[in-house]
Amino acid sequence: MTRFVRRSFAELPGWAGADHALAFAAFRGSATRIVEDQVAAGKLDIAPGAFRIAAEAALAAEELDKAAGRSFFETHFVPLRIVPDGAGTEASGFVTGYYEPVVAASPVRTGKFRFPLYAPPPDLVKIDDVSRPPGLDPYFRFARRAPCGLLEEYPDRAAIEAGALAGQGLEIAWLDDPVEAFFIHIQGSARLRLSDGREIRVGYAAKTGHPFTAIGRRLVDEGELTLAEADMDGIRGWLTAHPERRQALFNRNRSFIFFREMPVDDPAKGPISAAKVPLTALASIAVDRELATFCVPYFIDAPQLVVAGERFRRLMIAQDTGSAILGPARADIFVGSGPEAGRIAGRIRHAADFSVLVPAGLAESLVR
Repeated sequence: MTRFVRRSFAELPGWAGADHALAFAAFRGSATRIVEDQVAAGKLDIAPGAFRIAAEAALAAEELDKAAGRSFFETHFVPLRIVPDGAGTEASGFVTGYYEPVVAASPVRTGKFRFPLYAPPPDLVKIDDVSRPPGLDPYFRFARRAPCGLLEEYPDRAAIEAGALAGQGLEIAWLDDPVEAFFIHIQGSARLRLSDGREIRVGYAAKTGHPFTAIGRRLVDEGELTLAEADMDGIRGWLTAHPERRQALFNRNRSFIFFREMPVDDPAKGPISAAKVPLTALASIAVDRELATFCVPYFIDAPQLVVAGERFRRLMIAQDTGSAILGPARADIFVGSGPEAGRIAGRIRHAADFSVLVPAGLAESLVR
């Protein structure tokens, strides 16, 4: 059972020097969702309604600098350290990183651009505990509606890569590199620079429902890479060195993502998140959707992680989710867009201490 331990802001390492202006901007971007009651509570019972007063105050405020941002959070919240079941006094959480790839693509298949990103197929349906057919693993949130009307497991990555969706006109765009296409599935979004001069975004729309399998973990388990080597650079290096084994490794991750096309209204902003707001680089995190509540602030202290020359001690806003993000003290840090963000994100695999910021009244009910 997850426990919450009351802390003071003075007990948060690096709190005074954190970039609270960036975190305030991200929180303010989520505030309308809170005020309009469009945020659902996760199983940790962090009730979004308790954040309404802070959200209204954020919407009423102008852009704040670091000092004013710090004052805002200290006025409206108290920090609670998240202690997962069985955790001790040391850092008991874990962070990874993700980013928005920016890649060349084609709106049509050519001899060079042969690897598609798909929109959701018409026979894919979302299911829940009520509609899930008998025998289908409870993990599945999506299924295929067969021509007879019955629901069944959707074809997995291997079947789709072998052509299960060919000829249906579902291709949004085509890439020239199967490795890049696979990593776009992992990141969940991308910015595509099309050969006809347009630039579009693609973001997560749905998936087959199969469990996510981390190919880096498989390479470590089978002795192909050491744990230290299994960052994004190491995995890409292995894939380059073993092209004949690439597809078989990809197929072990049976999960397959479908995308939706979006315009690039503001290149300076990140992609639209699961919380339906633009992500902010180094201020937005993906969290466990089953447990956590979107739009909530977290202070993360990862003492061994250095980003932009500084130890990572930052206030972040929960605005996204991902299949591999499981647990109450687990987050994926959105680093930004493009190759440099990808290089940084691919190396983030660090222990971290998590504190969630909640209104004082809610804190009383969470600390037992």
